[in-house]
Amino acid sequence: MIFSKIFKVISALLLIACISIPANAADYKLRMTMNSNDQDEDYDGAVVFKNYVEAASNGAVSVELFVGTQLCSKGAECLQGVSDGSIDIYISTSGGAAGVFPYVQVLDLPYLMSDDRVAEDVMRSDFVRTVRKMALSDSGNTIRLMTIGNTGGWRNFANTKRPIKEPSDMKGLKIRTVVADLPQVLVKALGASPTPIPWPELFSSFQTGVVEGSKNGITDIMNMKFPDAGLQYVTLDGHAYMGALWWMNNAKYQSMPKELRKVITDGFYALQQATFASPKRKSIKAYEDFVAGGGNLYVPTPDQKAMFKKSASPVYDWFKANVKGGPEVFTALTSAVADAEGRMASDYGQDLK
Repeated sequence: MIFSKIFKVISALLLIACISIPANAADYKLRMTMNSNDQDEDYDGAVVFKNYVEAASNGAVSVELFVGTQLCSKGAECLQGVSDGSIDIYISTSGGAAGVFPYVQVLDLPYLMSDDRVAEDVMRSDFVRTVRKMALSDSGNTIRLMTIGNTGGWRNFANTKRPIKEPSDMKGLKIRTVVADLPQVLVKALGASPTPIPWPELFSSFQTGVVEGSKNGITDIMNMKFPDAGLQYVTLDGHAYMGALWWMNNAKYQSMPKELRKVITDGFYALQQATFASPKRKSIKAYEDFVAGGGNLYVPTPDQKAMFKKSASPVYDWFKANVKGGPEVFTALTSAVADAEGRMASDYGQDLK
């Protein structure tokens, strides 16, 4: 009887201890948000980051994912949240961050990176560290760029009217852009008419003819069912890499011991790799569905691609003359591209023997 009572007392004490002292309670909790959905590349990357960081830190760091607009809804608002610490991690497109850090629009400059291999090399280079340094300076040392991944592959020109094989085919087309200056300057340089339209209104704008074309990746085109609104022609010119910029509150990052900062940094590397891979896989079915629905794909020849780049070249001078930090970030990007291309050429020289 005595041993039975003692056992019950010990069991009760152990139960109280388990309830009042959580096992492996996280020392650092990260709130990570993305204004997308759980079918998006951003979410794929966030899940990889969460699982890597929580495992590699042995539970010292926990990551809570907020998908959609629970914490914030627009780029400037979300970045303010990162700055003041109410949000720890946020992913933006270049357009979403351009109002705060205008020089990130360098990723929207056309035809500077030729393919995934070059772009992915550039996104692991000192170019990212240059942008990080600029953003920290401009945010009063509060917003830190952790990495640049991908969100949707490459931007291509798509329209409802006709195949676009060279710049002259774009003449007169009303092409949807965001409100920012750079994409409007680009569309004008190619002979088309830029028409700023909010993203949620784009489907009906295709239907009514308010716009006749856009600059999007194939997964966005298919996810939004734009072919049902008449979008039937896609030119695979790959004029811009759809970069995903992952920002973090710098004070939270710096508050961690060095070994956990390494875990976080490695977690963003794993995230980056996931976002590089995810659009490649998702685009396969998207292209298949587009063609199966009657869509027309056109791949420009190297000569035609050169024509597009030449027509768009005034945008480079505009960017350097009109965007704060433009010359510095343009040099950083083009230097990284040249380095990547040099490494690729050397590799091909060995691998193609």
